[in-house]
Amino acid sequence: MPVAGLVPAARQEPAHADLVVRNAKVFTGDTARPEAGGVAIRAGRITALGDDHDLAPLVGPDTRVVDALGRRVVPGLNDSHLHVIRGGLNYVLELRWDGVRSLRYALAMLREQASRTPKGQWIRVVGGWTAEQFAERRMPTVAELNAAAPDTPVFVLHLYQSALMNRAAVRAAGFTRDTPDPRGGQIVRGRDGEPTGVLLAAPGALLLYSTLAKAPTLAPGDKRTSTLHFLRELNRFGLTSAVDAAGGFQNFPDDYATVADLARSGELTLRIAYHLFPQTAGQELADLRRWTQSVRPGDGDEWLRLNGAGENLTWAAADFENFTEPRPDLGEGYEAEFEQAVRLLMENGWGFRLHATYDETIRRDLAVFEKLAADGLFPGGNRWLFDHAETVSPDSLDRIAALGGALSVQNRMSFQGTAFRDRYGAEAAAHAPPVRAMLDRGLDVAAGTDATRVSSYNPWVALHWLVTGRTVGGTALRPAGSGVDRETALRLYTRGGAQLTGEQDVKGILREGYFGDLAVLSDDYLQVPEEVIPGIESVLTVVGGRIVHASAEYAELAESVPPITPEWSPVARFGGWQSGAHQASLVAEAAAESEQHRRWRADRGDAPDETTPFVDPCFVH
Repeated sequence: MPVAGLVPAARQEPAHADLVVRNAKVFTGDTARPEAGGVAIRAGRITALGDDHDLAPLVGPDTRVVDALGRRVVPGLNDSHLHVIRGGLNYVLELRWDGVRSLRYALAMLREQASRTPKGQWIRVVGGWTAEQFAERRMPTVAELNAAAPDTPVFVLHLYQSALMNRAAVRAAGFTRDTPDPRGGQIVRGRDGEPTGVLLAAPGALLLYSTLAKAPTLAPGDKRTSTLHFLRELNRFGLTSAVDAAGGFQNFPDDYATVADLARSGELTLRIAYHLFPQTAGQELADLRRWTQSVRPGDGDEWLRLNGAGENLTWAAADFENFTEPRPDLGEGYEAEFEQAVRLLMENGWGFRLHATYDETIRRDLAVFEKLAADGLFPGGNRWLFDHAETVSPDSLDRIAALGGALSVQNRMSFQGTAFRDRYGAEAAAHAPPVRAMLDRGLDVAAGTDATRVSSYNPWVALHWLVTGRTVGGTALRPAGSGVDRETALRLYTRGGAQLTGEQDVKGILREGYFGDLAVLSDDYLQVPEEVIPGIESVLTVVGGRIVHASAEYAELAESVPPITPEWSPVARFGGWQSGAHQASLVAEAAAESEQHRRWRADRGDAPDETTPFVDPCFVH
C-alpha cells in the first residue's frame, strides 16, 4: 500500500555467486572476522563469508559449489620475493632436486635424464636444495656426475656458494687451463692446472651465473609453455600472488615479454607485481632515468603491474650472501652514485627494494637516505624496503622505521643456516633475520623464498622455518618457542606481501569486496605437528574466483594446460617439488649406507665421531 507517496520497491534477490566453497574451516586473516564456514565469490571478488545458511541464497543454477570436506581454507599466499619471471623462462629445462631426500635418488634422476637429453643440451640443477637435506648428508662429487652423465653437460648449482660441472660441461663452457679466474670467483684446478669442474663464489656468484648463462635457452613458444607450467607449480602450493624481485640476467623489456603476453591473453594464474633491475655496471643511472621517463609504478592491472626498481639500484652497493666466505667489504665511495639513483627514483615517485644481507651495508645505505631526508625525500610516500637483512641491528631497524621503510625476509637460512652458524655463531644465527624485533617496531614485514636459484619455491618450507627456526636438515637455529606463531607467519605470507605492493585493500585477507584468492589445504596448517608443515600442499587454489589448481577429490575441476615442451624436459618426467613418498626405500638405504661410511671415516680419524660433514672433503678448498 502506498504511504505518503512512497511505493515499495520490488524485492531484490541477491546476485548468485560464481563459486561457493562450503563446509570449510576458513582462516580469513581479518581481525574483524577471523573465521567462517565458507566463502562466496562473484566476478572475481568475495561477496560473502559465512555458514551454509548465510551462503545458500547465493547459490544459483550456474554456481559451482565445492565442498571443502572440513579442510582448512586460507587467503591465497603471496611470496614477497620470488624470481618468478626468470624462473618461468627456465623451469622446464631444470632438473629440480627440491624436496629430494637422498643423494642416491638425486643421482638416479640425473642418470635417467642423461639418457633423455638430446645432444647439445645441458642438464642443469639450479637451486632449491642443499646437501643437508640428503640422507647421506653430503654433496655429490664431480666423479659421480661424470659417471651419471659421461657425455651430456651437467651443471649443478649449490646455493650462492658453488657449482659442480662434469667433464662435458667444462668443455661446453669453454674452460681450459688458460681461462683466468674472474673477479670474485674461482675456477678450481687440479695439480695439472686443468679445471676440475668445481666453481667457487669467492664471494660473488657472478662466475656461477655467467657459466649457467652459456647453456642453451628455450625458443619463445617453449618459454611461454614453461612459464605456464611454473605458475601452475606455484599454484599447487596455494600461491596466488608474487612480487618479482627481478635479478641478474633479466633484461627489461625483453625477458618480461612472456608474462606480458600471458597477461594480455588472460592466461596468468598468479598475480605478479614486478621490479626493474639495472643489468650493466656503469649503466645503472642511464637505465633508471630511461625507465622513469617511460613507465611508472602501478602501470598494468591486478594481474601484472610494475611495483618499482631493485633489488639492485647500483651494482657497487650490493653485498653477497655466501656464508661460507667472510662478509665482503663494499668498496669505498659507492654512496655518491647510489645517492643519485635513490634521488632520481624518489623525485619521480618510484619505490624500490634493496638487496642487503649485512647490517654493515644497511647502515651505509641508511646514511644516504638520512641525507636525502633533509631535502624532504624521506619519508616521502614512496614504498621502499630492504630485502634479506639477516644481520640487521636494532638501531638500524629504528632508523628504517623513522624513514618509512619496510622489510622482506626470506628463508635462506633454511638452506644456508648451518654455514651461517658455523661462521657467525649460534647466537647470531638465532636472530638471522630478527623477525620478531621487526614486528615489535610496527614495521611492515613480508615473507618469501628468494627462489629459485637458492631456496625452493615451496612456501611451506619457508613457513616452517618462520615458525620453528629449523633448516631443511632439521638443525635448530633458534630456541624452541622463539619464532613467530603460525598465524603471524601466515599473515607475513599473505597480507604482508600485499602491503609491499600497496594492495592491502584488495588482497591478503578474505573479506567482502576483496579478490577471490584462496587455497584449500591438504593439511590444517594451524593444527598439524610442526614437522608436517613443509609437506602441505593446496588441493584447490582459486585466483579471482577461477580454479587454477585442483587435486585429490577435486582433480576433475583442474583447468587444462598445454603439454610440456620440449618432450625431453626433466619436468615432464620428474615434475618440480618431490613429495618424497616414492623415495622412502631409497632414503632408508642411503641413510644406512651413510652411517656405515661415517663410522668408517671416524675409525680412520678422518671425521668427528658424532656427525657427518655436509660438504664432501674433496669439495673444501
